[in-house]
Amino acid sequence: MADQTFTDDNFKADVIEASSGKPVLVDFFATWCGPCKSQAPIVDELAGDLGDKAVIGKIDVDENPQSAEDYKVMGIPAIKIFKGGEVVEEFTGLQQKDVLQAALEKHM
Repeated sequence: MADQTFTDDNFKADVIEASSGKPVLVDFFATWCGPCKSQAPIVDELAGDLGDKAVIGKIDVDENPQSAEDYKVMGIPAIKIFKGGEVVEEFTGLQQKDVLQAALEKHM
């Protein structure tokens, strides 16, 4: 399971101001989105494989529209990797595990 559930309320503290120095992967999704349902187990598996080397979480765009708007999420699933409060990698659409893992490892 992904490490965290992000919300509009905790996004700034848990993603932008995260002081661990680790990359933070955020999966922007919606419960009704078919490709998002396919992306979820890939993100969960990645979280299990990487352990504490990265922070991995999800945010429901329907329940948390402000964060989706702030980061210009136009299509889902959208994956954004943050480091030091900035987006350093971003993907739209279903992504394979090896692509996401390689992107995270660049920022570890």
